[in-house]
Amino acid sequence: MIRRREVGIESRDGAGGRGALTLLACATLLAVPLAPGALSTGSPTALLAVPAESLVILLVLATLMRPSMRTLAAALFAAAVVAAVVLASLDLAFRATIDRPFDLAEDGVALLDAYGVVQDTLGAVGAVSVLLLAGALVVGIGVVLAAAALRIARTARDEARDAGRRGRAMVAVVAGAWIVCSLVNAQIVPGTPVAASRTGEMLVASSARAVASVQEQQAFERALQSDPLATAPPAHLMSALAGTDVAIVFVESYGRVAVEPSAFTGGIARTLDEGAETLARHGYSAQSAFLSSPTFGGVSWLAHATLQSGLWVDSPRTHDWLLAQDRETLTGAFGAAGWQTMAVVPSNVRDWDAGESFYGFDTVLDSRSMGYRGPAFGYARVPDQYTLQVFHDQLAAEPRPVMAEIDLVSSHTPWTPLPRLVPWEKLGDGSVFAPQVGDGEAPVAAWTDPQRVRDLYADSVEYSLASIFSYLETFDQDDLVLVILGDHQPARIVSGPDAGPEVPVTIIAKDSAVLAAISSWSWEEGVHPSTAAPVWRMDEFRDRFVEAFSR
Repeated sequence: MIRRREVGIESRDGAGGRGALTLLACATLLAVPLAPGALSTGSPTALLAVPAESLVILLVLATLMRPSMRTLAAALFAAAVVAAVVLASLDLAFRATIDRPFDLAEDGVALLDAYGVVQDTLGAVGAVSVLLLAGALVVGIGVVLAAAALRIARTARDEARDAGRRGRAMVAVVAGAWIVCSLVNAQIVPGTPVAASRTGEMLVASSARAVASVQEQQAFERALQSDPLATAPPAHLMSALAGTDVAIVFVESYGRVAVEPSAFTGGIARTLDEGAETLARHGYSAQSAFLSSPTFGGVSWLAHATLQSGLWVDSPRTHDWLLAQDRETLTGAFGAAGWQTMAVVPSNVRDWDAGESFYGFDTVLDSRSMGYRGPAFGYARVPDQYTLQVFHDQLAAEPRPVMAEIDLVSSHTPWTPLPRLVPWEKLGDGSVFAPQVGDGEAPVAAWTDPQRVRDLYADSVEYSLASIFSYLETFDQDDLVLVILGDHQPARIVSGPDAGPEVPVTIIAKDSAVLAAISSWSWEEGVHPSTAAPVWRMDEFRDRFVEAFSR
């Protein structure tokens, strides 16, 4: 008797455990296929629905007789759902950082660059750990989802014939109810239909973006066929700037949000005001406006290519296609007119073939050739002040006029740790910055507080701008024209949900004839453009600049 009671208790416990697992499997089969919708909308109410994908797989599993076929069907179902979840997660990340959805056809390179930023922030071991953890999570979700589908299917296909019929009938009833709810657009929560297909919608949307990318590529190829500078006589190009050194200075993440009043931009406004006073004391004048960037929050090279080529380069695909073409760039125009051209790119750690083959730079300096022996500040391997010193040394050593593109990267995310200005005569090989790295906050800790992130962003822009003004004050040069601009707005966590793609642009020169040449542009006086300043598309700048300074 005792033994029978124990067996009875064990049977009931086993049945209860199996029932709990079945309920857990049901919850998994309901929630996971709806996750892409919740990630896309940012609302948990998207989980209050019945996913069509789960009903379809249960119907399929209920009709397949061979266990191997059922296992294969469950695996394919899990793979499709996991793919949709991954795509939705990438969409969420891309929208939060560069303000556009992930494009399966184009953004492989962007993922590699994102990994590089994580590696610069967390180190090689940290980055690999994050990657392995993400991979394990993806595989785990797939395995659990396939197991849940098979378990529910087994329950519906009970060995007892009557129970099996009841299970299949229940699935059929639920499927019929789903169809009715879809037809009448039934909603538990307003705006969230009960009958949903989030996985399918995400996969279809991703496919549609890939097709649209191909169409945009074709339009871009047509635009490439016309280039106003292709037939311009080199002797006429940039003749109004003859004998003048010209530098195009990209300030990383220097967006419109940095120059507009807000709770965190007061320091930037003071830096600009003090910089304007410094420039006036040393005889410089400036005019400013805004440019609409083709990118947002990152992917800086799209802005560089757009400004240089005069074409709207807003995706990795168009960028790669452009680099394979024979398109005149601003650098190429200066080179053809007799300038020595150079790029100072402190973020590069490997050879940049396009610098010479497409852009036309005679010299490319990067983190390996700038002589820097100080510490890296996260992604920013070289502080902006040191970068400007390297440019000045090259300028002094070159007998011909120089045209340069300079990338200032200290204001690149994650904006911590940050360098501080040191006396120029103490820069040396950059070792002077070594004690400063330990004073900064760890990015992982700082980014838990959105307000702290905004403050750090403002600090980084202040440093970059202060470096420029200090450079002009320290190395007084009569024959220098600076074009200072941002490449894109900072990520949405800083710029906010409604910010546009505009970035400030400023031209600084001592020669009054330089600013007189652009008087028709109607830009504003000074280095701090107001909300009413003109706004151009960034791809318009090349042709307008060449036209203004060429005869």
